[in-house]
Amino acid sequence: MSRVALVTGGSRGIGAAISVALKEAGYKVAANYAGNDEAAAKFTAETGIPTYKWSVADYDACAEGIARVEADLGPVDVLVNNAGITRDAPFHKMSRDQWQAVMDTNLSGLFNMTHPLWPGMRERKFGRVVNISSINGQKGQFGQANYSAAKAGDIGFTKALAQEGARAGITVNAICPGYIATEMVMAVPEKVRESIISTIPVGRLGDPADIARCVVFLASDDAGFITGSTITANGGQYLT
Repeated sequence: MSRVALVTGGSRGIGAAISVALKEAGYKVAANYAGNDEAAAKFTAETGIPTYKWSVADYDACAEGIARVEADLGPVDVLVNNAGITRDAPFHKMSRDQWQAVMDTNLSGLFNMTHPLWPGMRERKFGRVVNISSINGQKGQFGQANYSAAKAGDIGFTKALAQEGARAGITVNAICPGYIATEMVMAVPEKVRESIISTIPVGRLGDPADIARCVVFLASDDAGFITGSTITANGGQYLT
């Protein structure tokens, strides 16, 4: 029987690449999304991967959404916490709402999604949790005190939860992407992109598939001895 994977923010950008890669690897995949109905419908039409709408910032919505996924596909074995938002501003101009929105989605979203699934993974003695953090959670970034703090928190969450899950056969790992050629990054002016690329030793932006391949490996049986780890996938831009 195919294992079931649930990817948050799974219908666009890096999340879409992860969803497709997991499907190609033989998983039954569900892709969560928060608001873009048109993009989600197009994604399902093109890939055959079902999409489910709820906000990861809402614990009750997560529990209800997970229940729908499991009713349709079966118990979730692999959770990819990919959903994230930005609300950038220099700290002296950052509003409380900008801070809280990013924390609610990018940090609390991991709790909201993982907590309802944790008992089932413990009972079945198997689980894979992959948290998508960021290079900016490792090094910080001007104008992203909220985002950097949340993404750094994702790494701490990963390390702590890995220790709790290990004896139950659950691995918990993080991936920190660098600058990836998503729709958002490609929308910035070409000169800005060139300046970013000039700081990446491999000489290019990452491809969403670069991150998806990391997820597929961490979800596999081959990665069963890897837990509490952070994979830095940034082309050498920041070394840890």
